[in-house]
Amino acid sequence: MTAPRPEPTPPAPAPDPLVPPPPRAEPAVPSGSAVPPGPVVSPGPAVSAGRTVRRPLPAWAALALVTVAGVASAAQGAANGELGARVGEASLAGVVNNLGGTLLVAVGLAVLPSMRAGLAALRRARLPWWSYLGGLGGALIVVLGAYLVPVLGVAVFTIAQVAGGSLGGLAVDRAGVAPVGRLALTGPRVAGGLLGVAAVALAQAGGPVGELALVPVLLAVVGGVGVALQSALNGRVSAAGTSAAGVAVNFVVSTPAVLLVAALAGALSGPAPAWPDAWYLYTGGLLGVGIVAGLVVGVRSAGVLRTGLALVAGQLGGALLLDVLLPGGPGVRPAVLAGAALTLVAVVVAGRGPRRR
Repeated sequence: MTAPRPEPTPPAPAPDPLVPPPPRAEPAVPSGSAVPPGPVVSPGPAVSAGRTVRRPLPAWAALALVTVAGVASAAQGAANGELGARVGEASLAGVVNNLGGTLLVAVGLAVLPSMRAGLAALRRARLPWWSYLGGLGGALIVVLGAYLVPVLGVAVFTIAQVAGGSLGGLAVDRAGVAPVGRLALTGPRVAGGLLGVAAVALAQAGGPVGELALVPVLLAVVGGVGVALQSALNGRVSAAGTSAAGVAVNFVVSTPAVLLVAALAGALSGPAPAWPDAWYLYTGGLLGVGIVAGLVVGVRSAGVLRTGLALVAGQLGGALLLDVLLPGGPGVRPAVLAGAALTLVAVVVAGRGPRRR
């Protein structure tokens, strides 16, 4: 009798250009099992048996990358804000931002085999359909920011958004939506979230305050929750494919949503605006790709809450740099400097104590 032929070995996953490969592969942890100690992370229930898991960056390195992404986020906000003011329609700045990011993703698909391989890995992973909707969270905060900042002022909007992001980060980490697995709702994590909100409130002290209407404030909080969900879902997608694939899915989902909102607002049907010549006003898409890439790497290593806090620290640090470097800027503001430092403390505090459960 002839011995049965062994099953063919499944192909290795696509290399991720944003996450260095491990010295050796380790088996994925099936869904529902206890997560063992160590740096190996279960990418979620959609990972098929026999697939190996790429080791994520150490938490400190991933959070440092996210902090740099936060600096880019501050620059992106400044560029988009000025572009929207010059063309007279804030939603058009969001359209330019997302179209620029989508164009870069298309170029990446054309020239990077690893990105195409990552998308192929996603097809094999068969994630639940809702895992791909993270880009809607990014579209939500772009749209809400365009319409709520004039009502609430930058200070109140930012504080409400960070409060929502902290609440959302605690919730999605506790639920295990992100690929890092379930993170217990501990005292240090709650304290870290509260410190993050206090840091932003300190940094915005003395800033302009608009009308403190309840509904706009709640909408800003919802926007922060949307950002937390965006980070978690994009991280889940990147764990099943590659980080580059997670970035691609984000823009494929978010760009149609931003275009739809702009069309409903009449921004696409009115007279053509006078587009400014300053090249830096059109860098939002490039910066956005870097921001999303930093977030998906950070979430895989440190969870949503700490990733969000590190992003805020970078945003405050970037705002401080812009204040110093831009002509006519207010220079060093001690409140912003103190807020950035306190946010870094919040990142450290939120990482103390038992993490997984």
